[in-house]
Amino acid sequence: MATSSSGLSGPIASVFLLAENRLLREALFRILSKKDDVRVVGAGPYSFAIYEQIAASGANVVVFDSVARVSQGAVRELRELNPLIKVVMVGMEAEEAVFVRVVQTGVLGYVLKDASATEVARTIRAVAAGEAVCPAALSAALFQWVARHRSVIPSVHVRSALGLSRREQQLVGLIQQGLTNKEMASRLHLSEQTIKNHVHGMLRKAKAPDRLSIVEACRNEGLAI
Repeated sequence: MATSSSGLSGPIASVFLLAENRLLREALFRILSKKDDVRVVGAGPYSFAIYEQIAASGANVVVFDSVARVSQGAVRELRELNPLIKVVMVGMEAEEAVFVRVVQTGVLGYVLKDASATEVARTIRAVAAGEAVCPAALSAALFQWVARHRSVIPSVHVRSALGLSRREQQLVGLIQQGLTNKEMASRLHLSEQTIKNHVHGMLRKAKAPDRLSIVEACRNEGLAI
């Protein structure tokens, strides 16, 4: 286990700042660079090459400031590169619908725009240590969302309701992004024929007339896509 330079035992959060807002990115860099148990390993705005940069940096926490990027599948892209990467959103609004939506994508930390530097650093440390953090004012929204939805894990429910395997459920998200069979094969390091077989099986199991109908069927069963 890594230790902080102050001599206190504890994990060091290796952080990549993926922030579109340059002022926010630079402010976070200055703040976090002063912390003994937080190491900033990279920073920059979104680009086509950014995921490779993050993977090469060795980051275990990525800080985002863009709900749009996360909603478009950024967390999934990161997890495909490194399943252990955790995501923290900073500078957020206290909007319940947005909060619940990003939590569904796999975000583990949610920091409001009026949070202090201490709160930001505390959230990053906690997420790096395997915890999930959100403002107290929004925790009720999360409980209410869970109460309104199925009491089983969505992926397990989808497997039971539609018969889709974990691999097939993984393909649902890629289909939703509009990827072709060839592109999905490249992304998952599988043959194009294997992807075709999976898609054919998914159409049959979900009794769906086309690929997009599979996505809709899974969404209706509670799968976060």
